[in-house]
Amino acid sequence: MGVRVHLPSTVGTFLLLLTLCFVTALPQALLDKPAEEENARSPALLQRVKRGWVWNQFFVLEEYTGLEPLYIGKLHSDMDKGDGSIKYILTGEGAGSTFTIDDSTGDIHAIQRLDREVKSQYLLRAQARNRLTDRPLEPESEFIVKIQDINDNEPKFLDGPYQATVPEMSRIGTSVIQLTATDADDPTYGNSARVVYSILMGQPYFSVDAKSGLVRVSLADMDRETRENYTIVIQAKDMGGQLGGLAGTTTVNITLSDVNDNPPVFDQRLYQMSVPESAPVGSVVGRIWAKDRDVGVNAEMKYSIIDGDGRDTFDISTDSTNLFGIITVKKPLNFEHKPSYTLKVEGANTHLDPTFRHRGPFKDVTIVHVSVEDVDEPPLFDSPSYYIELPENAEIGTMVKTVSARDPDAANNTVRYSIERTSDPEKFFYIEITSGALMTVRSLDREEVGWHNITVLAMEMNNPSQIASVSVAVRVLDVNDNPPSLAHYLETFVCENAKAGQLIQTVTAVDPDEPLGGQRFYYSLAPEAANNPNFTLRDNQDNTAWILTRRGGWSHQDQTVFYLPIFVSDGEQPMQTSTSTLTIRVCSCDQDGNVMTCNAEAFSLPASLSKGALIAILACIFVLLVMILLMLSLRTHRKKPYLCDEEENVHENIVRYDDEGGGEEDTEAFDIAAMWNPREVHHPLSKMRQDMMPEIESLSRYVPQPCVIGVGGGGDSNVHSYVLAKLLEADLDPCAPPYDSLQTYAYEGEGSVAESLSSLQSGTSNADHEYDYLNDWGPRFKKLAEMYGVLETNTPSMW
Repeated sequence: MGVRVHLPSTVGTFLLLLTLCFVTALPQALLDKPAEEENARSPALLQRVKRGWVWNQFFVLEEYTGLEPLYIGKLHSDMDKGDGSIKYILTGEGAGSTFTIDDSTGDIHAIQRLDREVKSQYLLRAQARNRLTDRPLEPESEFIVKIQDINDNEPKFLDGPYQATVPEMSRIGTSVIQLTATDADDPTYGNSARVVYSILMGQPYFSVDAKSGLVRVSLADMDRETRENYTIVIQAKDMGGQLGGLAGTTTVNITLSDVNDNPPVFDQRLYQMSVPESAPVGSVVGRIWAKDRDVGVNAEMKYSIIDGDGRDTFDISTDSTNLFGIITVKKPLNFEHKPSYTLKVEGANTHLDPTFRHRGPFKDVTIVHVSVEDVDEPPLFDSPSYYIELPENAEIGTMVKTVSARDPDAANNTVRYSIERTSDPEKFFYIEITSGALMTVRSLDREEVGWHNITVLAMEMNNPSQIASVSVAVRVLDVNDNPPSLAHYLETFVCENAKAGQLIQTVTAVDPDEPLGGQRFYYSLAPEAANNPNFTLRDNQDNTAWILTRRGGWSHQDQTVFYLPIFVSDGEQPMQTSTSTLTIRVCSCDQDGNVMTCNAEAFSLPASLSKGALIAILACIFVLLVMILLMLSLRTHRKKPYLCDEEENVHENIVRYDDEGGGEEDTEAFDIAAMWNPREVHHPLSKMRQDMMPEIESLSRYVPQPCVIGVGGGGDSNVHSYVLAKLLEADLDPCAPPYDSLQTYAYEGEGSVAESLSSLQSGTSNADHEYDYLNDWGPRFKKLAEMYGVLETNTPSMW
């Protein structure tokens, strides 16, 4: 049984007839016996498996627009008896979504619109199965459904709209831009994809090649300055441009680029400008412009002054845009000298195109008239600066220089002079206000200030705002007014083992003066040391001198220091001299002349004394000093008497009472109760009396007192009994100091370690008096101790 493929009748004239080859399959029942007989006759022959069906390709046109599903073909197996026992299954690309099959009849339909430009063919697989057992009755086979193209896509310009540029004044046929349109239809099938180009808008300026799509210039001498931008429309049509073909369009924006085909032209033939005469060099006077219809580099200009009486006074340059000419001041202006100038200026293109030289010349000329405006100018000095040399010994009031300034204006106002304060803060100079005479008012010293840079001001009398200044440099010339002196080495040494004629020091001198011929010093010993037996001086004639020994046998014990006066003079006029003293110490040196020691103590030490012994000796000395300090401290504490703080206030009142009273009968001048000892009232005989320290405390500590037991004092009925009790207690108390106000001494100084201080009996003794004890009596006796020369002091003797 053959497999039949049925195609729909709606294909019409577009249907490409295809003859399919059918394979006839005979029923297996009819072939059983012949096969058995054949097998019996030819048992050795191989058996081949027979296929139940054969597949071929299916073709279908795209873009079907019918309402019913598109019938593609029919599948049929020779095992199909028509009883519905066989089920047809379709798998592969688009199965179920794009293609369906009737599982009973095998009819295949397309249920979606097919587009060859989306997918040109589909690969499908088909199989026949037993509907009840789902067993495959035939092996699975593949077949292809190919989509045939129709002209359903118009040509497209994928990159449009386009931008293009072409130089102005281009010739006919100059290429502008290449356009290409693409058609999605099958180029191998008919004329669906054969494109033809044409121009719909843009004539007569441009044209397009029908086959290649190349846009060209079709009109000569198009001028950018007249029209710069053009828009053209290009069409691409398939089917070779025939009727019924599909078309697509695009827009091309074409810009004419500039070329230098226009010469520059000044917008004015005469420019009028003005500038003040005070304008500094480089000031802008004005600007000019040679207009050029071209743009960019083709419009760039270069300006120059080619003639005129101001070509040396003014200059011209091009601004940053290279379009305008800027006129500037080249030299200082002076209205009184020249009030106006005339300039002839040329402007020319910098980038020329040889193709358009015939349109030249590409330059133009204009006239510029510059007027100089008069302004009130400051005074003008006759020199831009002044340089003056002045000796440092110039007298006060010396005229240094006369500066001169004038008013450059026609008014010629009077000028007044002054010195700027900050330039001469120490006021060395003075300038006469009307004449400009510069004078000194202080002495000059080159060694202090070698240069004076002062600023002189000149001011118009009628207009104080107009001020000019000039620098005056005053150099102070050197005069030999400073004596030379020894430099660096004012102390040296001589070794004990030095021999006669040995060099111990090289001395040099310095002089703050700076003579023109250089320094020259002369050395000698001072007149008082001319016959020095120890040292001599040798002038080396090179501004140095040697100090030499005259003898040997130096000893530190004999003399430790020598003083050598050296006389130094310079070679300038007036000659300046000075005497400097060189200190020479005698030192102990080693064999190489290196100093070991210059101290006198080193000579009293044993030669074998080691460092350890020295340290031990110093430690012992330190311990002794500490012990002495402790002993002095203890001695000072022992000398202080024990005083009773409780009675201090009572006797302080008695000792320091200095009011003049009414005598012994006056009992109202002070409170008598304050004189009583509170302890004496309650315990008249049980305790010894302790009084306060009197004002003369340093003497009281050495006054011996007998210690007795005082008798009981009476009451406060009368003062007499109280005084007697106090007198008795004072006589018997060893700790109470003597009060002169309460005791009467028959012999002056008796009972005192100081004895008598009177000079009445001093002549009876020829012995020298010792007054060292006055140092122990306190600060009240300090003056007395100084008078007798026994004041203790720690100041060592200077002689």
